[in-house]
Amino acid sequence: MYWLAQRTGYPRNVGKLVYNALGHSFDIEDRTLAHLRLVFMNKLRRGEPFMFHFPVGDGSGTRTLWIHPSIPLVFHFYGSRPPHVNRRWVDELMHEASSPNGLTVVGEPDPDAVEPATV
Repeated sequence: MYWLAQRTGYPRNVGKLVYNALGHSFDIEDRTLAHLRLVFMNKLRRGEPFMFHFPVGDGSGTRTLWIHPSIPLVFHFYGSRPPHVNRRWVDELMHEASSPNGLTVVGEPDPDAVEPATV
């Protein structure tokens, strides 16, 4: 799942999301993984399970995981320092995770961009 590192444009360390007791693991760039960890933690703390969709590493399709409090998750980071958190990205990922289709990772927004005014 190194695609997440490529999509964000950051040449960072690649961590792992370990899913369920069988130890299925997926490579995710540390910066993206840190943001996903916040989303997963907040959704599960609220008792809100959700679907998480991501492309298969070889580009042959999409994989979907059911994220639920009863399923063990491990976030394994390889970097020595925690990445800076982009609150706007966390908000966008939370919005995605709360949608009827579930969470698909969207690109990281510019944290300093000005929101358009709404009337």
